[in-house]
Amino acid sequence: MTLYICSNCGYGSASWLGRCPDCGQWKTFVEKFEEKKSTKEKLAKASFVPLAKIKSTSSQKKSTFLYEFDRVLGGGILPGEVILLTGEPGIGKSTLLLQTLQNLSVAYISGEESAEQIKQRAERLGINLEKFLFSNNLQVEGLIESLNSLVKKIDVVVIDSAQTIYSKNIDAPSGNISQLKEISQQLISFAKKNNLCLILIGHVTKEGNIAGPKIMEHFVDCVLNFEGEKISNHRILRATKNRFGSTDEIGIFEMRQKGLIEINNPVFFLEEDKENVPGKAVAGVLEGKRSLFFEIQSLTSPSILAVPRRVVKGVDYNKVLLLLAVLKKHLGLPLDRFDVYVNVVGGVNIKSTSADLAIAASIISSLKNKPLPKKTVFIGEVGLLGEVQSVYSIEKIINDARRLKFRTIFSSVNLKNIKDLKRIIVP
Repeated sequence: MTLYICSNCGYGSASWLGRCPDCGQWKTFVEKFEEKKSTKEKLAKASFVPLAKIKSTSSQKKSTFLYEFDRVLGGGILPGEVILLTGEPGIGKSTLLLQTLQNLSVAYISGEESAEQIKQRAERLGINLEKFLFSNNLQVEGLIESLNSLVKKIDVVVIDSAQTIYSKNIDAPSGNISQLKEISQQLISFAKKNNLCLILIGHVTKEGNIAGPKIMEHFVDCVLNFEGEKISNHRILRATKNRFGSTDEIGIFEMRQKGLIEINNPVFFLEEDKENVPGKAVAGVLEGKRSLFFEIQSLTSPSILAVPRRVVKGVDYNKVLLLLAVLKKHLGLPLDRFDVYVNVVGGVNIKSTSADLAIAASIISSLKNKPLPKKTVFIGEVGLLGEVQSVYSIEKIINDARRLKFRTIFSSVNLKNIKDLKRIIVP
């Protein structure tokens, strides 16, 4: 039987097509002959094992001795685990891995940097390279053949990046959908079979999504996002998927000349010596099992546009629009005549809804040109009806705020409605 296969995405058709209906590429269909499967092919019987007799693997986790990285993974690297690490170009993914894996035996395959470049970076970071093996062979079949002889000598295999590896079985350039599917299946099967940890570095699109087919994220055990602004020294490591741990934890780092420094201080993003000015509020949020405190800045200015400008950085854009609507509806603030700018200091992104109250307070403070009292923190979610709602583990955030000497704490405990906030800021 003759089939026509798209060399870009693998879509199959019984007849030749000028344009692939799946990926939209032109003139990518290649004729292939499919042999009929024998009806007498022997069936492979499935074997079943009682789950009660399966040994737990949590005790096999190996610590990287980089506590923030281990925290996100759930205690360390597990043999046979497959990790997909993504982030913007130049954010520090390779630097993070070099520092993280310096105490383990590593096979490092790179299609983006030469051995000399990686060695220079490692020397700058002060990393001992005795346990690192390097290769720039990018054919997946050849890589697996070579790695088979190193299985007992290494703990981790790093692919930098997955988009540069190709398979000889696919007639398409490296990085396209068909190639990524094929090389992912082969590498993951090899890692699971030989009980090796596999770390794949992945590219991201202009929108910040992981490049390539979504199936890559389904194949792997853990998806890590390394994020931060290039103009900022702060970096945050998040897990969006983790089969062997929680996805609530984050790791915080600061990029310096000699590499990444772990950050454990919950008020690291706050500057004590700053002048107290209108439009500034402190938000208390819970990330994983620890409380963190961020400074949120807002600026409101009269607009000359028919549709006022809204610029948001560090928090969800739609969340800010929602809060502006709540403030206009329940407090009667003329925000439809003002441009509004909201930013989180430090170049980080806040995902938690407990920052809602601080965002609202900073906007009101800027609009009324009244500074908020020093050492004040806001904790709470704001609903559509103007009510201030409690958030998960609010008691822990409040206790940590008191321990860090915040004088005043506003939350759902002492604020029931957003109208109370206006009376506090503008007596």
